[in-house]
Parts: sequence; structure tokens; C-alpha cells
Amino acid sequence: SSGINAEWPLRPGKYDASELITQRDAVSNSVADDLTRRAETFGIFLDDISITHLSFGAEFARAVESKQVAQQEAERSRYYVEKAEFEKAATIMSAEGDAEAAKMLSKAFDKVGDSLIELRKMEAAEEIAANLAGSRNVVYLPKDKGMLLNLPA
Repeated sequence: SSGINAEWPLRPGKYDASELITQRDAVSNSVADDLTRRAETFGIFLDDISITHLSFGAEFARAVESKQVAQQEAERSRYYVEKAEFEKAATIMSAEGDAEAAKMLSKAFDKVGDSLIELRKMEAAEEIAANLAGSRNVVYLPKDKGMLLNLPA
């Protein structure tokens, strides 16, 4: 009882790759029946047949790789679409918030008139004066006097 290892290529189109993997027992039985019939025509009787290794051609490997690349590209595109939709929603919410803030400011100005603007001007002038007072390079000049050589204003 000596063992013989042999390779047997499948006929193209008889099984697809997924069937070879998912229906291995059925494919194995079919291959065994086919080999047994073919061997008997040469007077060879087969006792046991085992499928121990499946390999696919380079064309199949390229097809699988192409499919994986296409799936990755689709995932990347889906990510960019989702990101753009998220950014769009964030921009819309921000714009709506800005519009609401503008409405609230407008109502506040209507209620208090120009007093709020005058208050802000005074606060800004106070801040500027404090900054200038702290600087060593500031010279104070009277408002109504000529700056150079007593020239008329």
C-alpha cells in the first residue's frame, strides 16, 4: 500500500473559488468520483483520494487584490462623504448660532440705544490710555496747540 501524490488541475468553469472553499466536501467527492472513473480507464483502481491543498493561479490572486483595493477605495470615499456631511452640518449649526447671536445683539441695541456703544467706546479709550501711560516713549501734546514751532493750528 504505497501512497502516490499527484496534482490534478480542475477544469475551468466547473467550480468557482467560493465553492472550492465553502463546499469542500461536495467538491472533494465530485473530484474523487471523476478521478476514479478516469483512472479505471487505464486499469488503475484508486483506494482513497484526499484533497489536501488548494492553490489558485496568479490571475485569481490579481482579481482578489483588485477587489480588495476597490473595497478600500469605496470605504475611503464613504469616509470622505461622511466627513463632508458632518462638516456641512457643523457649518450650518455655526451659521444658525451666529444668526441667533446677531438677532439677540440687535434686540439688545434696540432696547438700550446707543448707550452700550458709548460704554464700549469709553472702555476702549480707558484701555488705550492705560497702555499709553505705561509706555516710556509717549509724549502728551495739547489738543488745540500747534505741534511744531508754535505754528497755527
